Amino acid sequence: MMPPAQIDLVRSTWEQVMPIADTAAELFYGRVFEMEPTARRLFGTDMADQRRKLMQTLAVAVAALDKLETLRPALEGLGRRHVEYGVQDHHYDLVGAALLWTLEQGLGDGFTGPVRDAWIEAYAALATIMRGAAMSGERAA
Repeated sequence: MMPPAQIDLVRSTWEQVMPIADTAAELFYGRVFEMEPTARRLFGTDMADQRRKLMQTLAVAVAALDKLETLRPALEGLGRRHVEYGVQDHHYDLVGAALLWTLEQGLGDGFTGPVRDAWIEAYAALATIMRGAAMSGERAA
């Protein structure tokens, strides 16, 4: 469970990102593909829809950081679906790095050490649930 102060930091900075959501999503995917060009094959051709889904998913997750257990079934399902799409465990680290980079670009000077730490904790909490489901899904296959 994240400390309330970190949850507040994630939520307040997310509110600052929302007005530039599509630009942030473009930056994010651009960074993912720059860091690992082969990741592009994991996505369809409609990146506008993918960007929208990313931002919607993050918005739901940010809103529920203080009650992640309510999101657990959805996050586990997402983790299992990602395996079907070809996502591998190392992609979670790539996505986390791209997310932090994107937030730094969008928030500028507002991306302080405490903000970075809060986002690292938030992403780790979400990714841990998804990774666990992905790994159990891989063993079951």
